Amino acid sequence: MSRVNSVLALLGGAAMGAIIALLLAPAKGEETREKIAEVLREKGIKLNKEDFNKLIDSIEARFRKKDPEDAAVEETDE
Repeated sequence: MSRVNSVLALLGGAAMGAIIALLLAPAKGEETREKIAEVLREKGIKLNKEDFNKLIDSIEARFRKKDPEDAAVEETDE
């Protein structure tokens, strides 16, 4: 394979990888929060913005595997 073909193959592979990454990337945080709020509303759970943000922060802390005591301290600080 010539150098030109090798470079074109590399660039083509990189372009395909970028396209696939964009298609499979998770939603933005704002979109995810809106989806969560929508599901909560459908279930009849109504939270004000402050309580909703605390819920999201609590969930995020669990997924990031923070120390539960740290999450509790953050909740009491607010």
